[in-house]
Amino acid sequence: METILYSIFIFIIGTCFGSFFNVVGYRLPNNMSIAYPSSHCPNCKHKLGVLELIPVLSYIFQFGKCKHCKEKISIFYPIFELLTGILFVICYLVFKDTYPEIYNVIFAIVFISSLIIIIISDIKYMIIPDEVLIFFSIILLLIKMVIIHKLNVNYTWIDVGYELLFSLFDGIIMFIIMYGIRFFGNLIFKKDSMGGGDIKMMAFISLFIGWELGVVVIFLASFLALPLSIINMYKNKEHILAFGPYLAIATMILFLCKIDINMVIEFIS
Repeated sequence: METILYSIFIFIIGTCFGSFFNVVGYRLPNNMSIAYPSSHCPNCKHKLGVLELIPVLSYIFQFGKCKHCKEKISIFYPIFELLTGILFVICYLVFKDTYPEIYNVIFAIVFISSLIIIIISDIKYMIIPDEVLIFFSIILLLIKMVIIHKLNVNYTWIDVGYELLFSLFDGIIMFIIMYGIRFFGNLIFKKDSMGGGDIKMMAFISLFIGWELGVVVIFLASFLALPLSIINMYKNKEHILAFGPYLAIATMILFLCKIDINMVIEFIS
């Protein structure tokens, strides 16, 4: 019963954060403040009232239209509100029994939050904001420091700092790998084959899952993106496809399923 109540509470909180993530994913790529102006209809600029800001439910009760100008509201918004709520609950259920429980749950929710914002921003504008990567890198590293210290009670904070250095090396190694893929891709296709945001994103991800599993993310994301890539080749002459969302989805799958590199090696051997 306790788990159910916590799950409901976390889901509600998650949908609220999902609404905020929509704002962040929309405004940052447009160099807009995430705090000002307050939420409004992008068509008529009508300032949204409290009842118009209820995640998912406002969209349903307003029949997917602005209350003021009746312009259609993109279904994109409630989908990500709902998705964020669901993912927050999954984070709780997956990590609630792993020591140190609360810190692991918080880490998972924050990590997944960063990926959700990246998906929103990259789908809409094909941009992965540096601000998102920097902000979440700092927050997640701080949480990771606490987790390492909790797991190793005899560690001093200097020891914890050394542990974090390995995470930084993982990020650097992945940056080099991604830059190498881009370099050879540019030579083969005679054009820019990968965005700089994807390179920085994978360096960010590898800080927390390791560069070895980061390589697995690249392969899994490529597999997930293949069907749409083929369709895109026929419909879009420029063959441009936002790869960030697939990297994020692949990362979520591995992270939430608690798949590590040893499990991958054992599977393929």
